[in-house]
Amino acid sequence: MIERKTMSKLFDQINKAAEKYRDYTAQNLSDLVKVKSLSKEEGKVQLVLKKQMEDAGFDEVRIDGLGNVVGRIGNGKRILAIDGHMDTVDLGDLDQWDFNPLGGEIKDGFVHGRGTVDQKGGPAVFVTAGRILKELGFDKALTILFVGSVMEEDCDGLCWKYIIEEEGIKPDLVISTEPTNLNIYRGHRGRIEIQIEFQGVSAHGSAPERGDNAIYKASRAALKIEKLNENLAFDEFLGKGSVTISEIVSDSPSLCAVSDYARIHLDRRLTWGETKELAVRQIEDLIKGMDATVKVLDYKEEAYTGLEYGMEKYYPTWKLPEDHDAVMKATSVFSSLFNKKPKIDKWTFSTNCVTINGIYGIPTIGFGPGDEVLAHAPNEKVPVDDLVAASAFYAAFAYEF
Repeated sequence: MIERKTMSKLFDQINKAAEKYRDYTAQNLSDLVKVKSLSKEEGKVQLVLKKQMEDAGFDEVRIDGLGNVVGRIGNGKRILAIDGHMDTVDLGDLDQWDFNPLGGEIKDGFVHGRGTVDQKGGPAVFVTAGRILKELGFDKALTILFVGSVMEEDCDGLCWKYIIEEEGIKPDLVISTEPTNLNIYRGHRGRIEIQIEFQGVSAHGSAPERGDNAIYKASRAALKIEKLNENLAFDEFLGKGSVTISEIVSDSPSLCAVSDYARIHLDRRLTWGETKELAVRQIEDLIKGMDATVKVLDYKEEAYTGLEYGMEKYYPTWKLPEDHDAVMKATSVFSSLFNKKPKIDKWTFSTNCVTINGIYGIPTIGFGPGDEVLAHAPNEKVPVDDLVAASAFYAAFAYEF
């Protein structure tokens, strides 16, 4: 009973501190939004985030070889990591925006601009959480790593592959700060990028019967893929697997010739139980006899630091059981802080968790400010109330962990 009263008093202090830093958190996010940061171009915004962590009193702040900003509080053997990626997609059609996407305007209870939801809001919030922990004299036997990660929009989880394999850091638990509408998320579908190449035989366009048109092969395959999408596996929690064609490219000696080459790019979303091998085999079965090949693509690009790094573009499905200790702990923290029960849910899109949990099996939960429907959309904005609540949650979770 004494311990519960003590924690209740502590959580009250955390909530008050988060509210006290409402304007501070919003302004930090505004400053991050003003620095455009596409994948592989995050260098300038990382320096801003690094300084924010340093000013908040973190024990250590550094930038690793891939360009992730890693802040640390504490020195315990157990490691809690809080992750948020700092790269964003581009601005898109500016005519669809009602405000400057790089303005970082704070107005009517929102911070406006590209990345407020996906996904600079999370890092701005965890800076405040770190500041609160330092002010409260956090002294648990725990190391908390606050990671402003890179290149997520280009390659989900590549940043964490680097942290785990090259830095040798494997946390005991990770919180992803991707937008969850302040719900607790415990999984999402995986994905895989597949390419199909079709070979044909060119002939003069005036006598197409002399050739073998690669575009026709690709078109027949496309109709089969459309049908495949209707019949993929279903999971009660994660939903149905899906596949769509996101690009088709062709070539021929001229516009007066039969196409001798075509290529299809597939975005395949994997529900629970669907694997890379299954997804590839399904496509191979569809193109038998078409003189076509299937391959899973690789990603290998140069980070803003100059380091070239990569991985296969297979991002495994993941989920935690609803009664997993991490989910239960997050539920307890949420209920104690906000006096209501959280919604336990999942993301529709993919996140760094495909690597953290999907490949390396590290327990992972999601909790972040903002609504994912605004990710990659015009007029992206995040409620300041969400920023306040999330900063309290991260600080409180550190005490409970």
